[in-house]
Amino acid sequence: MTTPLRSKGKNTVVWILMALLVLGLGGFGFTNFSGSIRSIGKVGDTEVSVNDYARALSNEINAFSAQVGQQITLDMAMAFGIESAVQSQLFINAALDEQAARIGISAGDDEVRRQILGAASFRGLDGKFDRQNYTLTLRQQGLNETEFEAALRADSARAVLLAAVIGGVKAPDTLAQTLAAWQTETRSLSHAELTADDLTEALPVPTEAELRAYHAAHPEAFTSAETRDIAYIWLTPAMLRDEAMPDEASLRALYQARIDEYVFAERRLVEMLVYPSEADALAARTRFDAGQTSFAALVAERGLARADVDLGDVAIEDLGAAGDAVFAATVPALLGPLPSDFGPALYAVNAVLGAEEIPFEEAKVLLAAEASMEAARRLIATRAESFADLLAGGATLEDMVRETPMQAGTIRFSADIREGIADYEGFRNAAASAKPEDFPELAILEDGSIFAFQLTAINPPELISFDEVADAVRAAWELAEIHAGLLARAENAVRAVGTGVPLSAQGLVTTSIGALPRGGFLEDVPADITAAAFAMKAGEARVIDAEGRVLVLVLDAVHKPAADDPATQTAREALATQITQSLARDLVDLYGRAALVEAGLRIDAAAIAAVQAQMR
Repeated sequence: MTTPLRSKGKNTVVWILMALLVLGLGGFGFTNFSGSIRSIGKVGDTEVSVNDYARALSNEINAFSAQVGQQITLDMAMAFGIESAVQSQLFINAALDEQAARIGISAGDDEVRRQILGAASFRGLDGKFDRQNYTLTLRQQGLNETEFEAALRADSARAVLLAAVIGGVKAPDTLAQTLAAWQTETRSLSHAELTADDLTEALPVPTEAELRAYHAAHPEAFTSAETRDIAYIWLTPAMLRDEAMPDEASLRALYQARIDEYVFAERRLVEMLVYPSEADALAARTRFDAGQTSFAALVAERGLARADVDLGDVAIEDLGAAGDAVFAATVPALLGPLPSDFGPALYAVNAVLGAEEIPFEEAKVLLAAEASMEAARRLIATRAESFADLLAGGATLEDMVRETPMQAGTIRFSADIREGIADYEGFRNAAASAKPEDFPELAILEDGSIFAFQLTAINPPELISFDEVADAVRAAWELAEIHAGLLARAENAVRAVGTGVPLSAQGLVTTSIGALPRGGFLEDVPADITAAAFAMKAGEARVIDAEGRVLVLVLDAVHKPAADDPATQTAREALATQITQSLARDLVDLYGRAALVEAGLRIDAAAIAAVQAQMR
């Protein structure tokens, strides 16, 4: 069965030229497709082999999987349009092969040899072409030398053809220059934010009728969120703490096992300055002893900062062979030269941190709390399975409270509630997705607690009565009145600017920006300021009402860049490159489509389905 290929969009071929100009085996990764089917279709007299189709499709799926971080299936690839794009590219490549053959473009043996010898995939350990590696690499990819070299000739011929197609493409200088000037244009502006202090009239006192009318007109602001009535049971480690309390012998054993946390040997605050040789260290020490320098100066002479030589508080064993001398010294002291892991060094001993011990009686309370909680978690873990069996056997929440240590509770849950069991993410997620018909199931929480619950009712959002939210309504009404007043004040300021009165002369705190670049960022103001500044004319003023704030914006001046401005020249060059590449892609697209129509296309849908069946 054959089917004509539907017209594809530009995106299916825009990268063809780029693909043709890259040589290497990094993309191959699919072995030969065995069977009696040879091709998935023909363009003119050129076949597209099932091996090429299977290999290209597999490579694209693997590349997309690497990009998204998970392996996608063939069905997913088809849904994403990957399979259609692979077909289109292969058939357009075949059409270009037909064009190259008709025109008489081909790659000679020397060109094929040059590309093979230059391919990194075929080099040996010495960096040179390795014939054995060449053959082995092709075999691993399901290719023989004849097939690969034929494909290489076709790729080279297509590259020559398309290079000729786009050889004269160049971005118009006027277009690149105009866009660069637009892109690098800057603007000077002034803005002032209005606050309640800028209002000249006091707010009116609302009547109850006005407040009730506001409440009715803004129901979204006074509507309660959905809530869920939940009956639950749970068991936390804290509930079993008394039952899990260890005896004193266990606590003493735990204290001994963690003795390093409670008994601290003497430590000292030490700095270590290393020298290249014993003689250098000794010379420095001699100058220090003679009062000719200080330790800080010695550190600076070595090109170091005090932080670079500070060892912090150290134990005697941390200092190796120098430990005994350092811990025998009277503080403060400069010792050395003494050995270190890095060479001879001077040691500055700055302070003594005496030995310290936290006796068992002091540590006992904390140890008991930690040990009992851990033991309680283990108790819960060992009992959880039997509790789950009770629930699965039909026990109600009330039964569970009678027959187990679990405790009962109820909660009206919503997204805003974070108290008790609602403070656990595990419970919150389960409660938010539960249905009334769900049976209680035992689940574990982050700290080892267990719980089960029953959703008893879902309370939809509803308008809260005016009497319940009267104070909130009054506050919202006042904010709305203030905002309306600020907008009116801002409109007056805009009109005043139009008559020649600057913002700074209107009693408003004004901020001026000298040269704002297109797309620039202004701190502590709404982003609408930047967008508006580049949509305004010089001298224009505008009210900015954004993010609950009211500002007046004045565009003071538009600064066109000079033609020889370095930033403009850099932007022009970058834009010229982008435009040239875009034009080239469009030209390749049009030429590829025309070549496909001219050569004629037949697709074997059954062959494509057979390849896809083996890939599933």
